[in-house]
Amino acid sequence: MMKGLLAVLLVLMAISSSMGKPEKQAEKKEKRVPQTLSRGWGDELIWAQTYEEALYKSHSSNKPLMVIFHLEDCPHSSALKKAFANHKEIQKIADEDFILLNLLFETTDKHLSPDGQYVPRILFVDPSLTVRADITGRYGNRLYAYEPSDLHLLLSNMHKAKKLLKTEL
Repeated sequence: MMKGLLAVLLVLMAISSSMGKPEKQAEKKEKRVPQTLSRGWGDELIWAQTYEEALYKSHSSNKPLMVIFHLEDCPHSSALKKAFANHKEIQKIADEDFILLNLLFETTDKHLSPDGQYVPRILFVDPSLTVRADITGRYGNRLYAYEPSDLHLLLSNMHKAKKLLKTEL
C-alpha cells in the first residue's frame, strides 16, 4: 500500500510541477524599421519599385516620371536626399503630380544617362516615355545634378515638366 501511495504522490508531483512552470516567453526581437522604396527621399510618397513599373504608371496615369539616381554612401546624395525629404512644397507636388522612382543602380536605358553616369542625378520622363533631356540643372558638366542649394531650381523644373506635359502632349 505504501508503494501505491508513493507512486500516486510522485505522479501528482510531476503533474503539478509541469503545470506550475511559466511558459517560455517569446524571445524579444529588435524592432526593425521597415525598408521602404523611398530610401529616405519621402516616406509619405508612393514610389515605383522598378523602371519598367514606373514607365507603365507614368503612361497609364498621364503623369511625368521623376527618376532619381543616387548611392546610399555618397555624401552628395545624402545631402540632397535630406533636403528633398524636408522640402514641403517639393514633397507636395511630387505626391500629387509625379510618378516617382529612386534607383541605386543604373538602368539599361542609355537615355537616362545622356551625359554620363554620376550621382545624384534627376531626370524627367514624360508619359509618352520620352526622356526630357531639355530639363536640366545648373551645371554644364553634370546637366542633371542638383545640390541641396538647388532645390528652388528642382522645384522650377518639376513645374516645367508638368507644364510641358500639358502643352506638348
